[in-house]
Amino acid sequence: MRSFICMATKFFAFLYILILPIFSSEAKSIDFNYPAVFNFGDSNSDTGDLVAALGILLDPPNGQTYFKTPSGRFCDGRLIVDFLMDAMDLPFLNAYLESIGLPNFRKGCNFAAAGSKILPATAGSVSPFSFGIQVNQFLRFKARVLELLGKGKKLDKYLPAEDYFAKGLYMLDIGQNDLAGAFYSQTFDQIVASIPNILVEFEAGIKRLYDQGARSFWIHNTGPLGCLTQNVAKFGTDPSKLDEFGCVSGHNQAAKLFNLQLHALCKKLQGQYVDSNVTYVDIYTIKYNLISNYSRYGFEQPIMACCGYGGPPLNYDSRISCGQTKVLNGTTVSVKACNDSTEYVNWDGIHYTEAANQYVSSQILTGKYSDPPFSDKMPFLLNLKF
Repeated sequence: MRSFICMATKFFAFLYILILPIFSSEAKSIDFNYPAVFNFGDSNSDTGDLVAALGILLDPPNGQTYFKTPSGRFCDGRLIVDFLMDAMDLPFLNAYLESIGLPNFRKGCNFAAAGSKILPATAGSVSPFSFGIQVNQFLRFKARVLELLGKGKKLDKYLPAEDYFAKGLYMLDIGQNDLAGAFYSQTFDQIVASIPNILVEFEAGIKRLYDQGARSFWIHNTGPLGCLTQNVAKFGTDPSKLDEFGCVSGHNQAAKLFNLQLHALCKKLQGQYVDSNVTYVDIYTIKYNLISNYSRYGFEQPIMACCGYGGPPLNYDSRISCGQTKVLNGTTVSVKACNDSTEYVNWDGIHYTEAANQYVSSQILTGKYSDPPFSDKMPFLLNLKF
């Protein structure tokens, strides 16, 4: 009964969130009729790139909620980008480096890879695919597509048409790892001082995309890093370092300072690229609102991981990941999922559950958290798959 009430609460909250902006006179209506989407980022939007590139084996219960099997996503189901593709009536994006399963790139391509940073990768980095490398991959992808299209129509149904590159949407969600990873070796002041250099690299990548004809950008800011289970476990042992919701204050403060400068950069780009649409999306506010008001949206656990080891209050152990079996302290242990992932915001200590991703995407689609703001349209309600 509790699970049914939880699901009903989330459904009606989701419905309300989608319909409300239609009656708002402040938001502008926007046409989401993009023929293709090209996505850049980290694990928040990776649909299989790192898994394919490094031969990583993601074990169940990853993917259990929607795909019923591991899908290359670090999640029990769909990511925010998946829900956004649904809303635009487009298929899920195939990972650029996935060569098995006849990937179809007609409606776009996903270059995001888990662990990626904006800055170039260094020794020991989880992913070698920094933002600059992802842009390089896009440039090769585009050149190769145009080359193949020039040879005839045999591959037309698998590749984007030439004008899709100018008419498509370029989504960017990256920067979280630049900040979160730095806390392991740098002071707060050092991390804050590095933000301008990070954004110089980010701006350079956007300019390269613009020079290649990109004109529509969605730029997501970074979420509340201090609310991720992994960071609470590592840096939140001192209660004085936690805020009222149990999040690590320093991590969240760094994220907010990063976002302030990212927002300023987006305003600069809006003025500089007058023939483009540059939209800044405030993911931080959406996610922090979810953490701080979790019960209002039908969740029961805002920080504790669903798929983890160790039990309450965090159910997280950095020595073993979701789905793995290892010997810890002389005992063989396996990391399994909680009974109901829809009650949890956090999936594995680092990434959100499908239920949380659905909430975040619904908020994005209201347009209230974007600059410039926009209103959603009723067709979204029909396109989204519950």
